[in-house]
Amino acid sequence: MLHVPMATTEGALVASTSRGCKAITLGGGASTVLTKDGMTRGPCLQMPSVVRAGALKVWLESDNGTAEVRAAFQSTSRFAKLRSLKVAIAGRLVFVRFTTFTGDAMGMNMISKGCEQALRFIQSKFSDCEVIAVSGNYCTDKKPAAINWIEGRGKSVAAEAVIPGAIVRKVLKTTVEDLCRLNISKNLIGSAMAGSVGGFNAHAANTLTAIYLATGQDPAQNVESSMCITLMEPANDGQDLRISCTMPSIEVGTIGGGTVLPPQAACLEMLGCKGPNRDQPGAHAQRLARVICAAVMAGELSLCSALASGDLVKSHIALNRAVPATPANTPQNSVTPQTSIANMRS
Repeated sequence: MLHVPMATTEGALVASTSRGCKAITLGGGASTVLTKDGMTRGPCLQMPSVVRAGALKVWLESDNGTAEVRAAFQSTSRFAKLRSLKVAIAGRLVFVRFTTFTGDAMGMNMISKGCEQALRFIQSKFSDCEVIAVSGNYCTDKKPAAINWIEGRGKSVAAEAVIPGAIVRKVLKTTVEDLCRLNISKNLIGSAMAGSVGGFNAHAANTLTAIYLATGQDPAQNVESSMCITLMEPANDGQDLRISCTMPSIEVGTIGGGTVLPPQAACLEMLGCKGPNRDQPGAHAQRLARVICAAVMAGELSLCSALASGDLVKSHIALNRAVPATPANTPQNSVTPQTSIANMRS
């Protein structure tokens, strides 16, 4: 059993996510899979001409060029491992997307340091190369971008659960058929009509950001981290519901930044992923990403159910915090409710 910490001012969010967690728990829990792990930084370089820009691109993509840049990059850290270079040109500008394994750190400082060293090495090979910026928005950090949706950034995770039809009716107050119809109409067709990039979900950003704040992550990275596609389909001859959430760009770490603050560190410890994993570097940050994806799925399940049953407005009116907390109306021994997901499997 996992207790998932959330920090939010939206009263209905905790109750709604808890309901989704209950349905998942009663259905046997959630399964998660991590498909990719690589933080990115995308410097912008300028060459004298498009011919020279093309020459730099060819060299960077060659086996020798990639190997030499990797050696320079990895000389700056014991943990940073350069996994790939993606190179694109626009006129005489050259954009290089460094994808790097950064252990249990979210990794922006680590990868930026490695990029600076790699760029100095590139300039030693191409003296006419000018560095415009160590971050050229080809990363892409804290902005919506199709490249993160397609290529991934940080941890790429998928979560899945099967909810028995009886639980859908009893806990979620709707039906498998209505949930599947709503998900297609809203999360898939509606988002396509809006021209969404990575927004094929009901409110993934809500759950993800609440956990980010509770565990010391960078809340500004919710822009790309909350990209998610939620899928629902009938299972077991239409009797039960299969739900999945796929999130290609969860950017998290369990060391550095806000993770050292006492409340946030306590939340990470509660999840079993505080600090670095000495035996398997990166395992703690990967675990946190899996938990987030499963919790997002719980939030998706509950909100879509409220929409399908027509209870959304009523529940928000009942659960939102209409009166500010004061010593007079706040219990002295109050306990903040925590969402739970049981039997999360890898």
